[in-house]
Amino acid sequence: MTKNCINVVVAGATGYVGLDLVFLLTKHPNIKIVNLCAQKNIGKQIASIDKRIKKKLPKISKINSVNWNNVDLLFLSLPNGEAQILVKKLYNKYQNLKFIDLSADFRLQNAKIYKNTYFKKHKAEKLIKKSIYSITELQKKKIKNYRIIANPGCYPTSIQIPLVPLLKKKIVELNNITIDSKSGYSGAGKNYKSKFKFKNFYLSTYAYAVKNHRHIAEIDQELKRISKNIFFTFNPHLIPSFRGILSSIYINKKSNISINKIVNTLKAYYKNNFFIKIHKPNTQIGTGNVIETNNCEISVCQTRLKNKIVIFSSIDNLIKGAAGQAIQNMNIMYNFKESSGLK
Repeated sequence: MTKNCINVVVAGATGYVGLDLVFLLTKHPNIKIVNLCAQKNIGKQIASIDKRIKKKLPKISKINSVNWNNVDLLFLSLPNGEAQILVKKLYNKYQNLKFIDLSADFRLQNAKIYKNTYFKKHKAEKLIKKSIYSITELQKKKIKNYRIIANPGCYPTSIQIPLVPLLKKKIVELNNITIDSKSGYSGAGKNYKSKFKFKNFYLSTYAYAVKNHRHIAEIDQELKRISKNIFFTFNPHLIPSFRGILSSIYINKKSNISINKIVNTLKAYYKNNFFIKIHKPNTQIGTGNVIETNNCEISVCQTRLKNKIVIFSSIDNLIKGAAGQAIQNMNIMYNFKESSGLK
């Protein structure tokens, strides 16, 4: 049964992702925000932090002030390691409460890999199997069967949307895949200045975490569901832009497959998906069109090498890569119109 309106709590409401999430939720016709939770700015109006938010909302409070009997859905936009503790505390006690986690706490299905990746022991291991990793377009039929949605990372979203259909259809080679992704610095969170101390931050492009970026484990896990023989390298960069991701995916197509076949395969796979935009072959794209949208734009281009193609994929890291996709997952979960709050 579809509820006309659900009560929502946002934990971590004042981070970059949290603010976008709250702003989008205020535009949603089926949502009532009953609590906005954070560690700082307690008692303040969130409009004092984000001038885009015009709707009158509850003042910022701590999470322990929430009356969970009155909540349908909890969005968790928290640092890695914190969501799992809260979900473990609430999951069995409140049987009707659902969770959408925007951190990495439920993305990895193997607790050992989680520990090796995030250097923390998972504190809710038994709940991992009760969660679903959900890029909405790839999991629509399964989302309603779960109470815990693991919202994917921004880089993995931009990469999997174009790659998964082609790998499943076996029209591209599985090995020697090179992924070069460039992201606006908001992807590093509000404390990005403490993480990246290189000179001329706002004027430079910076390569980082080439061998051990946290999202590699997530990408590897999901691609290995298709084939154990998929091998890729992933190279992330920060660019002097606040938001947006452009992923360049270099891959070998099968020798008997044309570039038009690649494009038509993607168009057919996503024909009923409002937010996926497939361009004509060899179209040059950037992040300009997707900023502040939940769209993913894809262009397949021929390189100077006969069987080597490059697939460009652009998203807004804070929306399609985080808050927007979380709302899209929520819309499917509650039988709302998939684009509600996201147009």
